Amino acid sequence: MKRLIFAGVLLLASGTLSFADGLFWVVGNRATGKCNIVTSNPVIIGDIWFGDGPYKSRADAKLARSSIRACPAPTPDEEKEEDGTN
Repeated sequence: MKRLIFAGVLLLASGTLSFADGLFWVVGNRATGKCNIVTSNPVIIGDIWFGDGPYKSRADAKLARSSIRACPAPTPDEEKEEDGTN
């Protein structure tokens, strides 16, 4: 019985940890003057002055970034770098 309970707790814990995978946040970086999209929950300290999210997809995060007044619009070159295309 203890084994079954222990296995259930482990399964629940691993499911909770993996729940955060695949989420995106919009982060304002004071040092660069830009807003980046990151895949981990940001810590608001130092040059990171705000974080918004989480969003379920990168497209949702990009849409949110475009509606945040503090975020300058990315240049086409920056968008290509972000998407990983050349």
